[in-house]
Amino acid sequence: MGSPPAIEFLREKIRRIEAGSRPAAVALPFGLPEMDARLPGGGLALGALHEVAGGGNGAIDGAAALFTAGIAARTKGPVLWCLIRQDLFAPAISQAGLAPDRVVYAEAEDEKAVLACFEEGLRHGGLGSVIAEIGRLSMTNSRRLQLAAESSGTLGIALRRGRRQSDAVDFGQPTAAATRWRVTVLPSVALPVPGVGRPRWLVELVRCRAGESADFEVEACDAQGRLGLPASLANRQADAPAGGVRAAG
Repeated sequence: MGSPPAIEFLREKIRRIEAGSRPAAVALPFGLPEMDARLPGGGLALGALHEVAGGGNGAIDGAAALFTAGIAARTKGPVLWCLIRQDLFAPAISQAGLAPDRVVYAEAEDEKAVLACFEEGLRHGGLGSVIAEIGRLSMTNSRRLQLAAESSGTLGIALRRGRRQSDAVDFGQPTAAATRWRVTVLPSVALPVPGVGRPRWLVELVRCRAGESADFEVEACDAQGRLGLPASLANRQADAPAGGVRAAG
């Protein structure tokens, strides 16, 4: 069921107050109606900061990084990826749609340097998106990053890769990010022949400014960076009455 008109009116008023005199942000849709309908503007806001983290084994197997790469793949222009660890597997990023010749890697010595590169990249204005692998993100730093993204219209993604348990706890603290996502690996659908099916994820929209939380079962990014809807859910949607479909199992 959709939100009452009064609620939608209030949300739009809040968005205009938050935006001030800036032009309305452009959105990058996922291409899945179930997800885009949950996001103000019908997609991820460009000119904004977003957060992505792994849930369960997703923190180890890189599902969050692949989800992030798929988003960046659908932006236009070069992608700046700021990191400390030298463990990013470029072929996997390419399979998620982000071609190697589009990525500029900025390797920093610590998270303070990563945040500085992140902010400078967002202010640059000539990049399609900027990604930074960080464990902790304070409200003060997130506000600086949000303002930097707004000034250039560039999409920024804080990929939360903590190295200690306290970093995982920090992900639950408030920030200025427009959205916060958690990606967890699910078992692949069995194939009728020997082999491994397309990877599946549980994608949780943990926080959405001027929106609501939600969760979705999706197929992992394809070579164009696009998510898919598992066949069982797609069939369920086709058979369900209007307004009664939920993307998550």
